[in-house]
Amino acid sequence: MAIMITDECINCGACEPECPNTAIYEGGIEWTWGGGTSLKEVTLEDGTVVDADEKQEPLSDEFYYIVTQKCTECTGFHEEPQCAAVCPVDCCVDDPDHRESEEELLSKKKFLHGE
Repeated sequence: MAIMITDECINCGACEPECPNTAIYEGGIEWTWGGGTSLKEVTLEDGTVVDADEKQEPLSDEFYYIVTQKCTECTGFHEEPQCAAVCPVDCCVDDPDHRESEEELLSKKKFLHGE
C-alpha cells in the first residue's frame, strides 16, 4: 500500500527530503512524474502520454501530500517508510485505499527508476 499524510500534518517538512522517489510535496506545490525518477514520459491509464517534467496539479493546498503513484513505501530502498519514521506527529500512515503487495511496490520502483 502507499503511504498518505493525514490532515494532522503540521507542515514541518521533515518527510519530504527522506523520500527516495520524490513522491512528497508541500501543499500547493505542483508535482511531476520525473522529479526523483528516471522517467522521461508516462502513459496514463486513459492512454494519454505526458512528459515526465510536465507539472501536475497539487493534491493538497493545505498540507504536505504524497503522490500515490510514486510511493513505494521505500521498498527496495529502506526497511520501513522513511516519511513515517521521521514524522514528529505520526501523520504519515498506511493509505487504506491503496493497498499493494511487496511485489507490486518493487515493480513500481523498477518503473520509476528504470532498474
